[in-house]
Amino acid sequence: MGRTVKRKKTKSKNKTKKQEASSSSNPAVASGPAKVWQPGVDALEEGEELQFDPDAYNYLRGFSIGWPCLSFDIVRDQLGLVRSEFPHTLYGVAGTQAEKAPWNYIGIFKLSNINGKKREPIPASAIDGDSDEDSDNSSDDEAEEINEDTKPIVHLKKVAHAGGVNRIRSMTQKPHICATWGDTGHVQVWDMSSFLNSLADSGTRPHNEEDIIHKHLPLKVFSGHKDEGYAIDWSPLVPGRLVSGDCNSGIHLWEPTSSNWTVDANPFVGHSKSVEDLQWSPTEAHIFASCSVDKTIAIWDIRTRKEPCITIKAHNSDVNVISWNGLASSMIASGCDDGSFSIRDLRLYEAKMDTLVAHFEYHKKAITSIEWSPHEPSTLAVTSEDHQLTCIKLLKIFCLLFADASPGLSTFRIWDLALEKDAEEEAEFRAKMKEQANAPDDLPPQLLFVHQGQKDLKELHWHPQIPSMIISTAADGFNVLMPSNIDTTIPGAEPSNNDATMQSEDP
Repeated sequence: MGRTVKRKKTKSKNKTKKQEASSSSNPAVASGPAKVWQPGVDALEEGEELQFDPDAYNYLRGFSIGWPCLSFDIVRDQLGLVRSEFPHTLYGVAGTQAEKAPWNYIGIFKLSNINGKKREPIPASAIDGDSDEDSDNSSDDEAEEINEDTKPIVHLKKVAHAGGVNRIRSMTQKPHICATWGDTGHVQVWDMSSFLNSLADSGTRPHNEEDIIHKHLPLKVFSGHKDEGYAIDWSPLVPGRLVSGDCNSGIHLWEPTSSNWTVDANPFVGHSKSVEDLQWSPTEAHIFASCSVDKTIAIWDIRTRKEPCITIKAHNSDVNVISWNGLASSMIASGCDDGSFSIRDLRLYEAKMDTLVAHFEYHKKAITSIEWSPHEPSTLAVTSEDHQLTCIKLLKIFCLLFADASPGLSTFRIWDLALEKDAEEEAEFRAKMKEQANAPDDLPPQLLFVHQGQKDLKELHWHPQIPSMIISTAADGFNVLMPSNIDTTIPGAEPSNNDATMQSEDP
């Protein structure tokens, strides 16, 4: 799979507009039949460009930190574990792919003044009896007004990095600690607490430091990989535990010490080609998963260290990315170089059954990122080289009863995709979509949302503390989006919009 970032090209002006993004399951915002745009299938006519539908979003904004970024991560903050009220603030770290190696840096950024909208479940015209024409004009005016008022404030710090950053990850338990995979073949661990604290104290005005690249020494540099790589992941259960995988099929385990890390020089061996992604189990501290160009997914137990516990032939081409469902821990999703992505239930392996429970072939080019929602176990988001970000919501569920569950937690919803499709349900869905959006026949009924407009999409992340917020990076910068039909409500959630500093701790 190609991992390079294409440079931005200057867009020609004086183009006509064409609808670009839409929600496929929100009839309240449909304004009439419109073509659903499919990159890789449909072609723009001369003088046309795509334009997003503001009704499809509670929030949508782009921003940049300079050079394109192949990878980024959201930094968990102290502004509230789950918050749903605007305005929002978010923190992140990203690594650049600069034109020249010495120009690269890690960007530590803060976005504040994220002001979006909450759409009513019933259109205003149905309540006040206004005509459709008046309603449309009002909606357009409101969208323009909201758009003007929701420009975020970007605060940025830059830290010099040797070479381009292939992947960057922030530690869950100590978010100021992050790890980078460099195209120089080095894995490095950094303490960014001083920069995050400075951003937290920055107030409402952006820093005037865009040309300053700070010199900052990493806490740890590991040069034991035989090639550069992209795969890296922090354990969600053991603070400081890390795995890193390279393009030479090797995987190394990092264990934290009282002041640093010890990296096992003997790699895990089981893949025959490049290790593309790694994911720790959300429930088992000693278990992690890997995927590879050799078309397989492997499950490893660090206590055995000899060979994978499970090896699954997952796709017919390179397996680029995987995501382990944090709320339904038997489910693992994977994305492939041929544009397909799949979902597997690992419980079926023990029963000697095929683990595949869902397979999607909507995208036309390689899958570059895949991630389950941290707030909704049935929903996942995907990016592809076909310039689309899609959200999928699985339709079938059943309940498992856990005898040892705590009171009030006796049921746990798991999406069972092995069930047969409901023909009547799908027919109703397709008829509705044909009426409202002239949807193509091969549109998956599980498709919840399509976001377009970014070029060469590379990575996405759900915000772990702001339900329904997705951030994505591409060759032409970042997008922050909140689809209007993915409005998760968390009972008992209390918003917190007070800024706070990032506490520094020993690694």
